[in-house]
Amino acid sequence: MPLPEQLEAILFDPTTGKVLAAVVGVLIIYGVRRFIGRTLTSRVSDNTARYRTRKLVEFASYLVMALVIATVFSDQLGGFTVAFGVAGAGVAFALQEVIASAAGWVAITFAGFYKIGDRVMLGGIKGDVIDIGVLRTTVFEIGEWVAGDLYNGRVVRLANSFVFKEPVVNYSADFPFLWDEITVPLRHGSDRAKAQEILEGAATQITGEYASQVQSTWDKMTRDFVIEHARIQPMVTVVADENWLTYTVRYVTDFKARRITKDKLFRHILDALDATEGTVSLASGAQEITLMPPSVVDVSLREPRSA
Repeated sequence: MPLPEQLEAILFDPTTGKVLAAVVGVLIIYGVRRFIGRTLTSRVSDNTARYRTRKLVEFASYLVMALVIATVFSDQLGGFTVAFGVAGAGVAFALQEVIASAAGWVAITFAGFYKIGDRVMLGGIKGDVIDIGVLRTTVFEIGEWVAGDLYNGRVVRLANSFVFKEPVVNYSADFPFLWDEITVPLRHGSDRAKAQEILEGAATQITGEYASQVQSTWDKMTRDFVIEHARIQPMVTVVADENWLTYTVRYVTDFKARRITKDKLFRHILDALDATEGTVSLASGAQEITLMPPSVVDVSLREPRSA
C-alpha cells in the first residue's frame, strides 16, 4: 500500500534524516555515559574522587552531544549566523547573572576557591560544600541556632557569581586547622603554678594527636605564602581582676572538631582540678543579700498639745 504523499515527503526529507541521526547519536552517547559512569564510580572508593569522576563524565557527554548535533546540522547553520549573533547579544544581556554564574563555576573549578568537602562561608552562609554545579554551589549549613559548628539540617544553594562579588572564606583549603580558645576562671589564692601545669598539660594531651600534621602543614604554608611566624603549640595566658584569675588556653584544632576538642579539654581540666583537693578551684560570681533588722514604728495618733 503506497504511503501518502505528505508522509512520504516527511520521511524522505533530508532534515528528518538529520533529526533522526541526531536523536540516535544523543541516545548512544547517553547510554555510553551511563555505562562509563557506573563502571568508574564502582571502582572509586573515595567520595570526592567518585563525585569528580561522575561530573567529568557528565560534562564530557554533554560536550560530545553538542558536537554531534552541530556536525549533523553544520550545513544549515551558515544562514543563521547573523540571526544567532543578534539573538546571542539579547540573550547575553537578559541572562547576565546566569553567564556570571557559569564564569564563577569556571573560576571555582580552575582557580581552586574551594572543592567538594571544604568548609566555607559564602555570602554569610557557613557550611560544607556538597555539590558544585555550573550555576550553583550547594552547601550543607552549620551554625545559626545550633552551636559548636554542627549541622542544622538546611541545604543552601548559592549562585556561583558571588565569587566575584563577596569574600570566599575557606576553613580547610591550605591550612585545615583553626586556632581556638577556652577561658577558665580560678579563685584568687589558687596555686598558680599548678593551674598553669594543669591547663598546659590538658591542651598538649588533647591536641597532641595531630601536632606533627599541624607542624608539617604550617611549614608548607610558610613556604608557599608570605606569612609571619605563628605559635602552633598550646599557650596559656592569665589576666587578674578583682573577681578572679582568668586563664585563657589557646590551641590549634581540626576545623571539624572544635566542639569535640572543647568538650575533651573541659572534662580533662575539671577532673584535674578536682584532684587538687581545693588548691586550685574554679571561681564563680556570687551575690549576697543582707536583710535589715526589723524595726518598730509607732504610728499611733496623738492629740496636739493645747497652747
